[in-house]
Amino acid sequence: MAAVDVRIGVTYSAKEIDVELGEEADATELRGQIDGVLGGGDGVLWLTDRKGRQVGVPVAKVAYVEIGSPHDERRIGFGGS
Repeated sequence: MAAVDVRIGVTYSAKEIDVELGEEADATELRGQIDGVLGGGDGVLWLTDRKGRQVGVPVAKVAYVEIGSPHDERRIGFGGS
């Protein structure tokens, strides 16, 4: 299994929180867990990164959550074709 990258947008902040989860992470399972936490409306979304560090974001401040591979291409800038 490949590592899973989680990107969290926080309200009133231009910065994103980027957490790379370990090899054992399953994107489908993770999505279900995140849906459950965010569906509650309050509390904290906790994730543990591949180095064992815990990251907590208050549910009320979560603008969006993006789940993908850390190797997914992220394009920035101008493109021409």
